[in-house]
Amino acid sequence: MKNKSSKPRQPRHNRKNFGIFIFLVVAVVFLIFSGRFIYIAVAGHVDSANLQKERTNQYQTDSVLRAKRGTIYDRNGNVVAESSNTYTIYAILDKKQMIGDEPNHVVDKAKTARVLSRYLALSQSAIKAYLNPKKKSTFQVEFGPSGQRLTLAMKQQIDKQKLPGIKFIENPARLYPNGTFASHVVGLTKSSGSGSDAQLTGILGIEKLFNKTLKGTNGHQQLQTDRYGYTLPNSQKIVKKPVDGGSVYTTIDSGLQTYLETLMDSVNSTYQPTGLNAVLMDAKTGAILAASQRPTFDSNTGIGLDNMWRDSLVEDAYEPGSVMKIVTLASAIDSGNYHPNEYYQSGSVQVSGTTIRDWQTSGWGSIPLLQAFPRSSNVGMVKLEQTMGAATWQKYLKRFKFAQKTGIQLPNEATGSYSFSKPLDQAITSFGQGINVNMVQMLQAISAIANKGTMIEPRIIQKVIDQSGKTTTYGKKEVGKPISASTAKQVIEAMRDVVTAEYGTGQAYKMPGVDLAVKTGTAQIAGPNGGYLTGSNNYLFSVAGMAPASNPRYILYVTMKQPQKMTKAAESIMAEIFKPMMQRALALSTSNSDSSTDQRTVPNLLNQSLTDATSKLGSTFTPVTIGTGSTVVQQLPEAKSTALPKSRVLLLTNGAMTMPDITGWAKSDVLKLAQITGKDFKLVGEGFATQQSLAKNQVLDNQTVTIKFEPK
Repeated sequence: MKNKSSKPRQPRHNRKNFGIFIFLVVAVVFLIFSGRFIYIAVAGHVDSANLQKERTNQYQTDSVLRAKRGTIYDRNGNVVAESSNTYTIYAILDKKQMIGDEPNHVVDKAKTARVLSRYLALSQSAIKAYLNPKKKSTFQVEFGPSGQRLTLAMKQQIDKQKLPGIKFIENPARLYPNGTFASHVVGLTKSSGSGSDAQLTGILGIEKLFNKTLKGTNGHQQLQTDRYGYTLPNSQKIVKKPVDGGSVYTTIDSGLQTYLETLMDSVNSTYQPTGLNAVLMDAKTGAILAASQRPTFDSNTGIGLDNMWRDSLVEDAYEPGSVMKIVTLASAIDSGNYHPNEYYQSGSVQVSGTTIRDWQTSGWGSIPLLQAFPRSSNVGMVKLEQTMGAATWQKYLKRFKFAQKTGIQLPNEATGSYSFSKPLDQAITSFGQGINVNMVQMLQAISAIANKGTMIEPRIIQKVIDQSGKTTTYGKKEVGKPISASTAKQVIEAMRDVVTAEYGTGQAYKMPGVDLAVKTGTAQIAGPNGGYLTGSNNYLFSVAGMAPASNPRYILYVTMKQPQKMTKAAESIMAEIFKPMMQRALALSTSNSDSSTDQRTVPNLLNQSLTDATSKLGSTFTPVTIGTGSTVVQQLPEAKSTALPKSRVLLLTNGAMTMPDITGWAKSDVLKLAQITGKDFKLVGEGFATQQSLAKNQVLDNQTVTIKFEPK
């Protein structure tokens, strides 16, 4: 009986033992994990990793606080270049994108298209097409050129609509309110880096030379955030504020500069020179009031930059030609080697077996040296050089600081040079061959004539205010007295004769009521294989003048290289710049007014109805509508910039982007059209617009529009 009762208890005993075993295993594992967790909690480390640091990093947001690049001003405090941000709009389409319980993607595409069409230069149907890409898995989309380069004001208007999934990319930008405006002098920036690390760096002109002053220093901030990116309450916040860039004040006068650009555009388009330069300087202080060159570029778009990277005001060294005779005459007079009533045989002269000829190869017979300068006689200048002797002539070249940099505050100034080892070299420098100068060196030399023998260093900077607020002022700087006051007076008299004498070469520059002193120049251009180019237009033509001659206030220097359509004499062509520019400067001086009053401030027209915007412009400006909408979404020139009366203000409206009638437009206006629309334009020819491949009121899609230009 006992054996029968013991059999059922054996399985129960085994199960009990197994249960005890499992319990012990679980207990041991629990103790191990508990011990590990207690260790981690106390020590705060796992495998040498600091858990507190890892947790902080996981919920810590680091961001760059971008410094604002400093502003460049003209001499009157008008903005020439300033920091700005542009924005690119995009739409998130991925429906999985959420912020907490709120959608972070486009929910209502029809509503989004309807609202955005009020702000972008796109129709509702075009926006819907972007929001419904063929590839259904598309995460996000942009809106092409019409969704780029948006202003802060436009971004803020769109943000107010609270459209889910509509986001913006902020891009650092540089705004040049005047467009083509001493572009090579003011300079240019480029963006380096990406996202929050993007920074503008100067690569040309003042932007480059003063980059360290202008760029500023970025700051940063650290915030504690939750999983959705929201800042945690009572969390630690570390902020290092950015230091904005300093300011640079130039000597440029906006009114005079804008007027010069207009004159340059006209001459450039009509006569098509390969190069054109003009500089207006205050003779008393050396301040450059206006400087322009062709080819040039629009600082906002960069269009035209590929044609000319160099600032030809300082970077190009060239043979100045007969303008150099100002220095030759001054040196001969000052050294006692000028005898005005002494006669010489004009036409030609032999130097070391080489024949040097006057521009009028037959000459004018036997004439007094008094007439050599106003007639621009090469032979007469050689006579003066030979009378002085090489040593004396070279001494004066050094006194006038040729082959030395002026030190003007612009990058890459050319040093210049001259050959002086042989008698022929010495002779031809007297009429501007065999010597290379930059325009600023020539202005500096001429300043001695205007200032009773005292030479003034040209300057483009008025003052610089660095990041700490320290101001450095650049004032008038005398850099020598190469000649006496009496010598300077005699040279001015000779320059007067260039304009007033019946045999003077500068009669084209006569201005009623203006006491003017001038020297013209026609320099041969060195050929690529030695020697000089031939042909009636293969010259560097120039004129340097000062007014009033009795007490010079302004020096104006204009050069023109190889006009392709030389329909009149070079002097008459350059007079189209010289005369009105000098008259404008003198009028400013006489009225003692700020030249910038010739400019008008462009009003803010953004988000206004087209009717109201047009009314605001009134008769002051010429409005041009681009688009089928009724609300202005972009304008050019931008609000608060200055422009000449009657100049065009482009108004981009919402809705489909359309082509205006651009008949008679200058290239500068067409370039503004390209800028505001973001479309491709092919510009053919020179002068003013006569034909357009896309008719007025036709929709501007992604086609390239060809514009043909012809001189008037």
